[in-house]
Amino acid sequence: MEIIDATIEKLEDPFGILSGERFEIFLTLNIEEDDELYSENGVMLKLIYAVEEAQSKIVQYDFIEKKTEQVLDFALEDDEEKVIDAYCQQLINEYVDVD
Repeated sequence: MEIIDATIEKLEDPFGILSGERFEIFLTLNIEEDDELYSENGVMLKLIYAVEEAQSKIVQYDFIEKKTEQVLDFALEDDEEKVIDAYCQQLINEYVDVD
């Protein structure tokens, strides 16, 4: 699995219910053909990422078939989750610097 594109958007909490900040991140993935997650239509990973005082983490994620926007029933493996988490942290740091 390789990340080939990313978009990020800060989610607003107009009622102040959530602590910290939340970001919606879409990662476009390049999946090898022999992987069970592979789809000819392309695959994206949609994440909700939370940044709080001393901690940041993936709160929720879904694999989505890019062309049909159908949710795919797969989970990240532990090593994949660590790579995605580190990528998201870097992406948010760049986003905050630009913002």
